[in-house]
Amino acid sequence: MGAVMGEHLGAQVAQAVSRALAEAMEEQEMSANALAKASDVNRQAIAHVLAGKVWPDLLTVASLEGALGVPLWPNHTAWPRDDRGRPCDPDICPAAVPAATPDP
Repeated sequence: MGAVMGEHLGAQVAQAVSRALAEAMEEQEMSANALAKASDVNRQAIAHVLAGKVWPDLLTVASLEGALGVPLWPNHTAWPRDDRGRPCDPDICPAAVPAATPDP
């Protein structure tokens, strides 16, 4: 995967999408070419998402999710919080404190 972009929440979400995409493609043994045909997303765009070179737009994520049949967008509002109270991808800052869970 591409470079880690640190604390920026958007970057963390993009990285989580990239990881989920790579995992789904591996689990389904689907190549970028096959996914491009199934999703109508350019193969090079898929490669750039996987490499962390671009932040995919919503249409791209929705098209990829539809072709793969699995969600790629993370539930980032449930992520742990960093020391400033901002959501933080557990894969990037695992020492963060757990997110508060709403009372029933």
